[in-house]
Amino acid sequence: MPHTIVCSVTALFGSLLTFSFGMWPESLTFLLVAMGVDYLTGISAAIKEKRLNSNVGAWGIAKKGIMLLVILLAHRMDILLELSGVAMGGAIYFYLANELISITENLGRIGVPMPDKVRELIEVLKRKK
Repeated sequence: MPHTIVCSVTALFGSLLTFSFGMWPESLTFLLVAMGVDYLTGISAAIKEKRLNSNVGAWGIAKKGIMLLVILLAHRMDILLELSGVAMGGAIYFYLANELISITENLGRIGVPMPDKVRELIEVLKRKK
């Protein structure tokens, strides 16, 4: 692929990301990493339990995409209402907490040792959902 096309596509992608999410906060990077870890640990748990299902996996990816769309909307709301990142930050941290709980649940399903207090906390949070 010619150098000019590669540079143009990269610039377009970067422009779309900047428009969508504004300045890229570290919390958004952390959320994306957590989403990846959650997906991989979920697949691992499903394999261990012999319950791997492509429909469930596809829905999991779709939900993560929808989460990113909500964050995009929150960013645009911040701009519209001049909120300085309040809505976007709130959305990111809400979804980040959800991903971390899911990762912990997946690790438990896989059999990774966890302190009893962590297990109890997860059970309390699951009941409150």
